[in-house]
Parts: sequence; structure tokens; C-alpha cells
Amino acid sequence: MTFAVEVEREEDGRWIAEVPDLPGVLAYGDTEAEAKAKVQALALRAVADRLEHGEAGSEILNIYFAAA
Repeated sequence: MTFAVEVEREEDGRWIAEVPDLPGVLAYGDTEAEAKAKVQALALRAVADRLEHGEAGSEILNIYFAAA
């Protein structure tokens, strides 16, 4: 499964990155790269939690991130 990462710069200069396919998975960073790294780590935690609780299908066994 490939997760798209959407990145946007806020008016205050911070960057926000989000994985739309995983509700609630978003993170701020001082740089675009930092926001992307934080949101990817958070997405992996969210997927791991789903796997641990039997809430994920087999399509999540291969994970890729693509900049949107």
C-alpha cells in the first residue's frame, strides 16, 4: 500500500504534513523535511497499532510513502 503525504506551509512559517488515508495522522515541523519525517513515523505507528489489534488487512504489509 502506498500512502500519499501532503505537505503545506502554514502562515506562521511552520510546515504541516498529513497522510489523508490515515485519519488524524498529521505532524508539524520547522522544515518540510522535518514535517515529512514526523508524519511518516506517526503513520508507521498508526499502522503498527492497527496490525497489533487485527484491524489492518494484508494490503498494509508493504508500505511506501509518496509525496503528493
